[in-house]
Amino acid sequence: MRKLFVILLLLIIAGGITLSLKEIPFGIPKTKIGDHFINKGVEETGSVNIVTSVVVGYRGFDTLGEITVLFAATIGLGAVIGTFRKNSVNREVEAASLIVYTGCRFLFPVILLVGTYIFIHGHLTPGGGFQGGAIIASAFLLMYLGCSNKRIKENLSKTVEMIGGLTFIAVGIIGLAIGQDFLFNFLPKGEPAELLSAGIIPIVYIAIGLKVGSELAGIIDNLIQKS
Repeated sequence: MRKLFVILLLLIIAGGITLSLKEIPFGIPKTKIGDHFINKGVEETGSVNIVTSVVVGYRGFDTLGEITVLFAATIGLGAVIGTFRKNSVNREVEAASLIVYTGCRFLFPVILLVGTYIFIHGHLTPGGGFQGGAIIASAFLLMYLGCSNKRIKENLSKTVEMIGGLTFIAVGIIGLAIGQDFLFNFLPKGEPAELLSAGIIPIVYIAIGLKVGSELAGIIDNLIQKS
């Protein structure tokens, strides 16, 4: 019965993909929206990374929703794990090998630097706040694996997360007050391909990077402490 269900599901998916491909005129934009982003994106946002201009500029309100979902997941995981932590028994953690321990000490700051670079340059190169934040969180995962006696400072992590979220919302509200649109790009766009360009987009991506990095690091902390 299960195999029949899987086969039926695969047939439905394959049929949906086939019908979708028939509707797509390859080489020609299906809608004028994509064509507008490609041709007018740099001019309207100042960001040479069109994906960034769409995620943070044209559909920035949706991005706020995605961050809210991640925040809710972090709170939910912390609440669930907190109920088990009261009854947990302290046990000795096996120390990491010398190679892992040494790699942790040397790579931790490098990974933090790479993640920060990615979300600061999100309007110039592929990447952005979510990607940079995830890389920063991976540095803390390495810290837990290689330096078992260390952990993030919970108050500092929550403070950084709060600052990132409030910055995002504050920039959006200022844009709403000035331009009657949430996340209206009210700052000078500057010269495309320059670091100080694209108006509010770098600020928003820095806020997203800090928030996503601290939230994912908090999730890793909760999981490690429970395991």
